[in-house]
Amino acid sequence: MFKVSATLLLSLSLLIDFATAANTDKPNFIIIFTDDQGYGDLSSFGSKSIKTPNIDRLADEGRKFTSFMVASPVCTPSRAALLTGCYPKRVGMHQHVLFPASTKGLNPKEHTIADHLKGQGYATACFGKWHLGHHPEVLPTSNGFDTYFGIPYSNDMNHPDNKGKPQGGFAGMDVLWKDPQSTLTKWKTPLYEDTKIVELPVDQRTVTRRYTQKAIDFVTEHQDESFFVYLPHSMPHIPLYVPDEVRDPDPLNAYTNTIEHIDSEVGRLLDTLDELELSDNTYVIYTTDNGPWLPFRHHGGSAGPLRDGKGTTFEGGQRVPCLMRGPGIPAGTVCNELAGTIDLLPTIASLTGKSLPRKRVIDGMDITGLLLDTVDKSPRSEFIHYTSRGDLEGIRQGDWKLLVKKARNQRNNNSPKPPQVFLFNLHDDLGEQNNLAETHPEIVAKLKARMIEADSEITDNARSAWFLEE
Repeated sequence: MFKVSATLLLSLSLLIDFATAANTDKPNFIIIFTDDQGYGDLSSFGSKSIKTPNIDRLADEGRKFTSFMVASPVCTPSRAALLTGCYPKRVGMHQHVLFPASTKGLNPKEHTIADHLKGQGYATACFGKWHLGHHPEVLPTSNGFDTYFGIPYSNDMNHPDNKGKPQGGFAGMDVLWKDPQSTLTKWKTPLYEDTKIVELPVDQRTVTRRYTQKAIDFVTEHQDESFFVYLPHSMPHIPLYVPDEVRDPDPLNAYTNTIEHIDSEVGRLLDTLDELELSDNTYVIYTTDNGPWLPFRHHGGSAGPLRDGKGTTFEGGQRVPCLMRGPGIPAGTVCNELAGTIDLLPTIASLTGKSLPRKRVIDGMDITGLLLDTVDKSPRSEFIHYTSRGDLEGIRQGDWKLLVKKARNQRNNNSPKPPQVFLFNLHDDLGEQNNLAETHPEIVAKLKARMIEADSEITDNARSAWFLEE
C-alpha cells in the first residue's frame, strides 16, 4: 500500500508541476490606466515640460501607438469599454459617469479581461479607481478580480451622497494644492479593500504610491504563476495630491508634479519586474481613460497637437497616449494605425490562445499583428464616436472623421438650430481645424449613413447594466 500511495503522490506531484509549468508559460499582463491624462503629457508624446523617463522606457523597449482611442471621453463608460471590449452603449454603461448615490454598475454577467484570464488560472487584481459601481455586487471582486484595493469612483466624489464638496475650478484646486491636509479635511472619499471601506477619508497624497506598492506585492507573491494586474490610477484627475516629500508647493506645477510622481511609481513597478526576471514574459500597457480636463488649466494637462479635451469627441477627448511592451513587441517602434482600448480584450485572448465566448458580441478586434508588427494595416477600419452621455455623434473611417453635433442650450424649442457638421481629414489635419463638410457632401452622406447603421446594431443588441433592486 505504501508503494502505491507513494507512486500516486509522485504522479500527482508531477501533474501539479506540469500544470504549473503550463500555466506560467502564458504571458503576464499589467494595464496601467491613468485618469484624465492628455495626449501631450508624456515626454515620449512630445511634452517639453513633463519628464517621464520611466514611462518612456515602455516606448524605448516596446511600441508607441499614436492613433489609440478610448470609447468615451469620460471615466465610467471608458472603463467599461476597456474591460469588456465593447462600446459602452452595448453594455448599458454609456450615460455619463457614476456617483456615490448611483444605483447601477457594470453587469457581472459581462465577460471582462479579468474573467477571461481568471478562467485560465491567472491570479487577478485591481488596484486603483474602479468607477463601475460601488455596490458590493458590482465591485471588481464580482467582475473577475481576486482582490481589490482602491477608490470606487472619482477622487473628487464624497461618500455617501457627494454633498459638501470644496469649491471647484482651477482657483479652488490651487487652494487645495497649497493645503495638503485638505485631502483629510475637505473630502470624504472612501478607500475600499475588496468590498469594505477601510479608510474614510482616504489620504489621497499616498494613493498613487499605495496602489503601486499593492501591485508590486501582488506580482512578487504570484511571480511563479500567471498574473493580471489592472492598475487604474486615480490621478491626475482633480484634486491633485502627491506625497508631502515630493510636493512642489507652487500650484502652477501641480499637474507636472503629479505626472512625474506617477512616472516614478511606474519605474518602481518596472524595476520589480526586472528584479524578478519577469519583464520578458510580461505585457505592460500604459494608457489613460480620456483626454485632459482643460478648464482646470495647470491642474488639467495638455492634448498636445489635438483639438479640445475631456468630455468632447474631438481628438483631444478620445485619442490618448498608449505604450506597450512585452514578448514579441519590437523595441523602439511606432504604430500609427487605428486601435483602441476596446481591442485589448480580444488581443489578450489571442495572446493567451484562449478564445472568447462565441455567443457574446463585442466590438473589439484582435490587434496582435499591430503589437508584434507583423501586419501593416489595422483590422479596425472605423471607430464610432459617442458623447459623454452616450449620444451618437460621429464616426471615423480611415483618415476621414465625421462629427454631427447637436445644438445645445436652445431656448426656443419650436425652432431648433440645425446640428453642426464637421468633416476632417486627420492625415492632413490632426488638429481638426479645417472643416471639409461643405466641399465633400458625398463623404458626409456616406459616413452619416454608416454611423447610424452601426449605432442601430449596437442599440438593438445592447445588454443591460446592473441595477440595485429597491
